[in-house]
Amino acid sequence: MFISWRIFAMNHQRIFSVHINTMSYCKIKAILKRSKPLVPLRRNYSSPPGIVGNDVKSLYSIISPPVAKIRNIGIMAHIDAGKTTTTERILYYSGYTRSLGDVDDGDTVTDFMAQERERGITIQSAAVTFDWKGYRVNLIDTPGHVDFTLEVERCLRVLDGAVAVFDASAGVEAQTLTVWKQADKHKIPRICFLNKMDKTGASFNYTVESIREKLKAKPLLLQLPIGEARTFKGVVDVVNKEKLVWNSNSDDGKDFERKPLSETSDPELLKEAIEARNSLIEQVADLDDEFADLVLGEFSENFDLVPAEKLQTAIHRVTLAQSAVPVLCGSALKNKGVQPLLDAITMYLPSPEEHENGFLQWYKGDLCALAFKVLHDKQRGPLVFLRIYSGTLTPQLAIHNINRNCTERMSRLLLPFADQHVEIPSLAAGNIALTVGLKQTATGDTIVSSKSSALAAARRAGRGEKKSGKTSEEESLLLAGVEIPEPVFFCTIEPPSLAKQPDLSSQNRTR
Repeated sequence: MFISWRIFAMNHQRIFSVHINTMSYCKIKAILKRSKPLVPLRRNYSSPPGIVGNDVKSLYSIISPPVAKIRNIGIMAHIDAGKTTTTERILYYSGYTRSLGDVDDGDTVTDFMAQERERGITIQSAAVTFDWKGYRVNLIDTPGHVDFTLEVERCLRVLDGAVAVFDASAGVEAQTLTVWKQADKHKIPRICFLNKMDKTGASFNYTVESIREKLKAKPLLLQLPIGEARTFKGVVDVVNKEKLVWNSNSDDGKDFERKPLSETSDPELLKEAIEARNSLIEQVADLDDEFADLVLGEFSENFDLVPAEKLQTAIHRVTLAQSAVPVLCGSALKNKGVQPLLDAITMYLPSPEEHENGFLQWYKGDLCALAFKVLHDKQRGPLVFLRIYSGTLTPQLAIHNINRNCTERMSRLLLPFADQHVEIPSLAAGNIALTVGLKQTATGDTIVSSKSSALAAARRAGRGEKKSGKTSEEESLLLAGVEIPEPVFFCTIEPPSLAKQPDLSSQNRTR
C-alpha cells in the first residue's frame, strides 16, 4: 500500500508540474501577443466636447440629431458568434475607444464584470452610445447564452432594430433560433452579419441557406465575400458594384480600399456582382410594389441602370416591413467588414419614428418612457434604464409611475456607456437614458410626467370607464412590460444579519 501511495504522489506531482509549465507557456504567449504598450481603458469623460488625446472622442461630443437620425439597435446571436468583438470594433471605428479590446484578454468595453472577463462570455446586457456619419446610435450588446435570455428579452422590448450575428462556419445555431423568435415577437427589423468569414470551415453559401431554411427568412445578399477562410480579404458591395479590400498590413482595419469593379481587373467578380445585383433587384421588386413599378416602368430592359439610391431606399422599406433581411459579411476579429455594417445600420434599420407606437399620439409630446432594466449601485443606489418614447427627461424632474401609482424625483440623468457614465442636462425622445433616484421603479413600469398627464392622454384616447382602485384610464396607457421566462434554477437568499434585511428587501425587484 505504501508503494502504491508513493506512485500516486509522484504521478500527481508530475501532472502538477506539467500544468505549471503549460500555464507559464500561456502567460509567455500572452505577453508576446501584447508586446505593444497597454493603454488604460478609462477615459476622461469630464473633458469638453471634441477629441480627447490620441483621437478618442469625448462622450460629451456625441451629437443630438433629429429623431430621424437616431438608431436604437441590439446585437444578438448564439454564444461565441462574435457579438462583443463586433461591438468593440464598432466603438473603435466610431472613435470612442483608443484601442481594440479582445474578449480573450478581458479588456472589452461592454464585458466589464469580473465574471465576464474571467469566463470570456457576456452575462448581462450593456448599453453604449456613439455617433456615426451624422447618426446617433444607442447600441445594446446582449448575452448569447440561454441562461441569460431574459437580458435579450428586456432589451428587444425597447429597441427599434437588431443585428443578428452568425458564425459563418456554423450557420444558424440553437440560441440563434431563440433570439430570432424573440425578435419576431417584438416585430424587430433585422440585419444579418455573417461573422468569422476568416475561420476554417467558413461558408457564406451554407450560412445563407441555413438562414433561409431554419429561420424561414428571405435573405437579401448585399455583399459577397472575396475569398473564404484563410483567403478572406474583403467583400463585394453588390448594390454599388464595388469591392472593398482591407490592407493586410493594417493592424486595426481602418485602412481599406473601395474600388469600382471593372472588366479589366476583376472580370469574375464583376460577373458575380452583376448576377447577384439582378437577383437582388428581382427579390426586392417582388416584395415592394413601389420599387416594382419603378423597375418595370423605367428599367425593365436593363437592371444595371437602376440607381443605387433607389435600390437602397426600397431595401429600407422591405427591411422595415420585415419581408426580408439584408445580409452582410466580414470578420470582426480580423477587423474586416465592420464599417460597411455601420453604414447598413444607419441606412436600413428604422428610426424611432418609423417603429410603430400608436399610443404616442395621445401624449401630445408629454413624457412617456418605459423602465426596462434596474441595476443596483453601492454608491448611487438603483440605476434605472429608461427608453424615452415621447417628451424630454431632465435632472431633478418629478415623474409619475403609473404601475406603482406613485411620484418620484429623478436626481441625476446619465448617458450610458457600459460601466462608465456621464451626466447630461437633458435627453429627448427616441433615446435610452440611465437615471438615478427612482427607488420605487421596477422593470416594466410606465413613466409619465404626472398623473394628470396620463389621465389626459387616456381621455384623448377615448377611454374613461371607472373601476375600483386604479382607474381604467391609467391602466389603458400602461406600456407592455417585459415578459419574464420561467426560471430554471431556484435558491434561497438570506441576509448575513438583520441589519442587512432592509437592503435585501429594497433590491427584491426584477432587475
